[in-house]
Amino acid sequence: MEMKNIITKIETQKKNIDRVNIYINHEYAFSCSAELIYIHKLKVNEKVDLDDLKEVIDQDNFMKCKNAALKIVERGYKTEKQVYDKLIQKEYEEAYVEKVIEFLKNYNLINDREYAKLYINDKIKLQGRNKIKYDLIKKGIEEHIIEDMLENSDKHISESAALSIAEKKYRSLSRSENDQKKIYKKLGEFMLRKGYSWGEVKLVLNSILKDEELYE
Repeated sequence: MEMKNIITKIETQKKNIDRVNIYINHEYAFSCSAELIYIHKLKVNEKVDLDDLKEVIDQDNFMKCKNAALKIVERGYKTEKQVYDKLIQKEYEEAYVEKVIEFLKNYNLINDREYAKLYINDKIKLQGRNKIKYDLIKKGIEEHIIEDMLENSDKHISESAALSIAEKKYRSLSRSENDQKKIYKKLGEFMLRKGYSWGEVKLVLNSILKDEELYE
């Protein structure tokens, strides 16, 4: 004779009143969000189907992963990859992580295009496009998105920022170095490290130096 599965106890957790422990046939079975008890109309002394309970557990796992993701994005705007990696580090199953990522995207809580746009606008006055592109790729933004956002950014701001950064560095180098060729070499290397292309660096150096022969 097949044994019936009866809910014998639904117990609110002492440390988290939003979660409950479920007992089947007087033995602890699993814990879940209290909300799911009402959604699935689970009651003490009622017979339950194990497949239905698996659905409850599945929904609870999704809810836990989703709540963890919401806490992550509440702390600051994140890329899809950043949220994904953090959830995997917290040991949520990949299947739930992928569902949660789709949930966040559907509600525009993560948006890689918008992230790239905001990041570029924030960094364009501080560093070159190559550095910005490199950093965004590390954050998981697809290259075609980065290229598109960079193309739409204000090039005048980037050029003006490059000149301002170079002039400031030039003044700093001039205080400790008298050899102009060494200054120009160091300045060029500095600007390349800041993420500017060689073409951009040459334009800046030419603007400051007025003599290309010194650094060619």
